[in-house]
Amino acid sequence: MIPEKKITANADFYSASTYYVPGIPVDVYPLVFAVSRVYGWIAHVLEQYAANSLMRPLADYTGPTGQKYVPIDQR
Repeated sequence: MIPEKKITANADFYSASTYYVPGIPVDVYPLVFAVSRVYGWIAHVLEQYAANSLMRPLADYTGPTGQKYVPIDQR
């Protein structure tokens, strides 16, 4: 991802092995993952407030464009 988009790849895939080693129960993995994400989001917001600016990711949307909206009852 770094050469192509100049961003690092997401490392969520490796979370399970990281949780397994200290003996965290499998049923708790989603909770541990969500809690860690919330702390990251809070830190990001605090950084934006401290800098008084809105920080945007470096990735650009490359999905389809020009699609027409179809109301839910017509789908």
